[in-house]
Amino acid sequence: MIDHFHPNFPPNLSITPNVGLSENKASSGGNDKDAFGVESQREAISRYGIAGRVWEGAYAMSTYVNTADGDILDFDPPFVDDLYYEPLGVIELGSGTGVVAANVAREIRHTRGLGGFVIPTDLPDVCPLLEHNLGTNTTSRDSEGNCSNSDIVFVRPLSWGNLDHAIAIASEFGFDRPFASRRLTHIICSDLVYFPELLGPLLRALIHLTSPPCISPSGLPVKIVISYKIRSLSKETPFWTAFGLWFSFQPVVARYRVRPLAGKTLVQNHVPSNLGDGSKQMRMRIRHSFLLRTVDPSRFYGMSRKVIKILWTARVLEIRE
Repeated sequence: MIDHFHPNFPPNLSITPNVGLSENKASSGGNDKDAFGVESQREAISRYGIAGRVWEGAYAMSTYVNTADGDILDFDPPFVDDLYYEPLGVIELGSGTGVVAANVAREIRHTRGLGGFVIPTDLPDVCPLLEHNLGTNTTSRDSEGNCSNSDIVFVRPLSWGNLDHAIAIASEFGFDRPFASRRLTHIICSDLVYFPELLGPLLRALIHLTSPPCISPSGLPVKIVISYKIRSLSKETPFWTAFGLWFSFQPVVARYRVRPLAGKTLVQNHVPSNLGDGSKQMRMRIRHSFLLRTVDPSRFYGMSRKVIKILWTARVLEIRE
């Protein structure tokens, strides 16, 4: 008998819940009783493997998508431009526990006021976890305590590289039709760049969702946002090399916002002056996380492993049949 590799249960899997969630605003409140707390993660890991843990990249992504944090941080480029007056249409690949999707839903419902939707996706056997977490998360309830995500959160199965899954989602939500009432604006990915065996399928999924027949040839480009923790540069760099053949991409740079203090201007500069112009690496501390600015993934070699989180944004270079 041949043992098939299951991406959520690799050999010798040994992971524990992410306890850092309770200290981070990206959580649903830091309560271990909630859908993303330590105890919930522990139970989910036993049933869903890797998909049951809240991974580090989710913190950076959740901070990025929540404009409610805009009084603290400025992002360049922002998740949504200030002059963007269109409902958000977001697909998340490899959603796992759904913590990022919950934050996107909160952004849509409580901040933007323009409507929108988020489609958390994962393997078919992980979808029950998403449906449970996104239906019971305390931040997804209205003022009367009722679940309020049913009209903006739509859990769907999407195995990476499975064109049938991608087409089914595009057809259901009308992404493949010009002038449809719903448009796909963003694809988000948190901590998905890890196993070399999955990097090819991940790239195919991104190409499928940003090309016909999944989107209309006359539609506006879709923005891709990727966050991840550096684990093995030698294994991850080939993905970025291939990714660059299909998409143009740039780093997301974050800085603390300048604030007045006792009649004076307080400037918090977290970029060392000796790094020179924008072509050099820049590192800055954001809570317990690091964001990295660079122009070339090949520059990662030899960099401190303390630089653990990266945010990228990308757009399609061209539509290829």
